[in-house]
Amino acid sequence: MNVRRLIPTTAVAGAVVLGLTALSACSTSDAADGGNGSGGGDKLKVTASFYPMQFLAERIGGEHVAVTSLTKPGVEPHDLELTPRQIGSISDSDYVLYLKGIQPAVDDAIKQSDVKNTVDAATLTTLENHGAEVDGHDHGHEGEEGHEEHSEGDGHNHGQDGGADPHIWLDPVKYAEVAKGVGKSLEKADPDHAADYKKNTEALVTELDKLNKAYETGLKNTATKTFITTHSAFGYLAERYGLVQQGIAGIDPEAEPTPARIQELHTIAEKEKATTVFFETLASDRTAKTLAKDTGLKTDVLDPLEGITEKSKGADYIEVMESNLTALQKALGAK
Repeated sequence: MNVRRLIPTTAVAGAVVLGLTALSACSTSDAADGGNGSGGGDKLKVTASFYPMQFLAERIGGEHVAVTSLTKPGVEPHDLELTPRQIGSISDSDYVLYLKGIQPAVDDAIKQSDVKNTVDAATLTTLENHGAEVDGHDHGHEGEEGHEEHSEGDGHNHGQDGGADPHIWLDPVKYAEVAKGVGKSLEKADPDHAADYKKNTEALVTELDKLNKAYETGLKNTATKTFITTHSAFGYLAERYGLVQQGIAGIDPEAEPTPARIQELHTIAEKEKATTVFFETLASDRTAKTLAKDTGLKTDVLDPLEGITEKSKGADYIEVMESNLTALQKALGAK
């Protein structure tokens, strides 16, 4: 994932023209090449960039929206390439919901599409910088609030705001803030169904509040506060619940960790009594297994929820986050 296959702006501009031409021959339902789309009739045509945005659009929009996700199930969102048809489908949308800084190709395409009701979820809450790049590696230094300093060198584009961490959906509190903003923007985009959007938003926020309380209670008393992960996506979650994320950053999750980083994490694991190396569902577990073998640690899944697949431990955002809580409680020795 370190090598980004970005689409140049000029290519995007040309592809928009191609996409708009292709669009006349395709319906809304196949506008994203089968990426979880559904045709709509009088429904609001919504394009979501990837799963966390799709979930919000579907839950808040309910029966009044037809949501198409640009990222198919099982595709690593950070590395997404868009087809001309997908780029064209963005311009044909009534409403676009994305998260700037996660998917460079999507950011470029949306910038070109000029859809009136375009919402960047990053503007609906406060982004934070969980660290600065240090020789391409995240050395897991604790910040002022006891969480890992999240490095830009973990192979992801963290936006243009001085390395701001975009993984806001993994904090239920911030995700609820985004949900409220999405609800209000849908009310504005489709006033006829404003009451339903408001009701659906309130119901989802209630669920997210319940999830937050489960995390607060479940992680309050643990034997250790440190967890190790191959994907440094959990900076917000760690900060929210007083944990310390140690990421194997600056390298691709598919790659082998350097001997120096293995030794460093071995020392950290011994000192902080860490028990587990977490890997994600959309990448190989090879890195985690290598590190676990060399340090005597266990392995488990901590899902960054960038996509739902048959491998996901849960059918939707709420269920997978509950599975993540269970995995963290086990790894951290919750009492």
